Amino acid sequence: MSILPRKKKSNIPHLLGYTCTICHRHFPYEEELLTCPVCGDTAILDIDYDYDIIRRHVSRESLGRDHTNSMWRYKAFLPLAERDFTSSLRVGWTPLYRSIRLEAELGLKALYIKDDGLNPTASLKDRASAVAVAKALELGYDTISCSSTGNAASSCAGNAAREGLKTVIFVPERAPQGKLAQMLAFGAHVVSVVGDYRETFNLSRAAIDKYGWYNRNAGINPVMAEGKKTAALEIAEQLHFEPTDWVAVSVGDGCTIGGVYLGFRDLLEIGLIDRIPKILGVQSTGCSPFVDAARDHRPLRPTPENTLADSISVGVPRNPVKAQRAVSASGGAWIAVPDEDILDAMRVMGSAEGIFGEPAGVTAFAGIKHALAQGVIKPGETATCLVTGSGLKDVVNALRAAGAPIRCLPDLEELEKTDLIARLNS
Repeated sequence: MSILPRKKKSNIPHLLGYTCTICHRHFPYEEELLTCPVCGDTAILDIDYDYDIIRRHVSRESLGRDHTNSMWRYKAFLPLAERDFTSSLRVGWTPLYRSIRLEAELGLKALYIKDDGLNPTASLKDRASAVAVAKALELGYDTISCSSTGNAASSCAGNAAREGLKTVIFVPERAPQGKLAQMLAFGAHVVSVVGDYRETFNLSRAAIDKYGWYNRNAGINPVMAEGKKTAALEIAEQLHFEPTDWVAVSVGDGCTIGGVYLGFRDLLEIGLIDRIPKILGVQSTGCSPFVDAARDHRPLRPTPENTLADSISVGVPRNPVKAQRAVSASGGAWIAVPDEDILDAMRVMGSAEGIFGEPAGVTAFAGIKHALAQGVIKPGETATCLVTGSGLKDVVNALRAAGAPIRCLPDLEELEKTDLIARLNS
């Protein structure tokens, strides 16, 4: 049996209910409501908060006194009952670095790099998974499941393993080996689907419905974006509540960029910031449904999944409304970059700043460069680049980006015959 006996409904006073992102109807808060009862599975819900209650518990001063160096410092903004979260993996409070070299090279007044590859399973997806696991435990489930191109799966497996939940993970067969190794090491039951991400998602949804597992899918469960919004809460606090002009985010399903907007919106609602930064949504030209729709002023259409950035290789995004709202409501922009520039961004960010991101993890930085070249971002503006995953997630493409080592026999004269010195002086 995958569902344990239910507890009584949690008392979560700061939650008001839900609003459908499509029909905008309001619904009372029910712990297991995932999508709109009227519009169906395509209509993800927004979770509505009582900001008066949050405002009474959260201030710049209270956060300054909080030494919970994890995402749980923001539990007042999350759809969870009050409890002790110290048993979970330490997710969040990842570093925000000021660029030493790249901001001047790009002509920016300031460039900040948020390295979420330093989360426990090496990606931003830990933020969503930590909240999903906490909610599954709160509701009495013993099994959690999702579909993923890799990072959501490994983060779900790792966070669930820490809390003693079983996991069933569905991945497309192209998922990188590093991510497969992670989820298998975490004890997940992994189903490699002979098909693309759309087919993988559909199979996971059918299995979850049939067997009654907790649904961690970002394209269904509104809790996921709530976990991801903690990245924005951290960026704002780490910048002393004066966010940069722009925040750049790589985009696949749309959940991460949607969550980033929600985090800044929450802070604006309680008066901790006075504006929402412009959000730059960045995709690969090999898989860019959001960019194509924005350019042509039309609805989203399915697109091929032809990019090496597997974490954002999503031809049928499952969280489109929140993603598009993030850009439009913030006055931001959409932009697509070729895979060659994503590989170059891996090399440049690593060699210039010492930050090692996977292809999807550095796509936002490649987007900032293109946005500057196209005049979308102006010289002298400030920007934050969200690095969503570690380069160790995809060493095959990391080696493509970085190049091969110098091969040499164990002899100094042989070393002198190589191009080592020329490289050092270049």
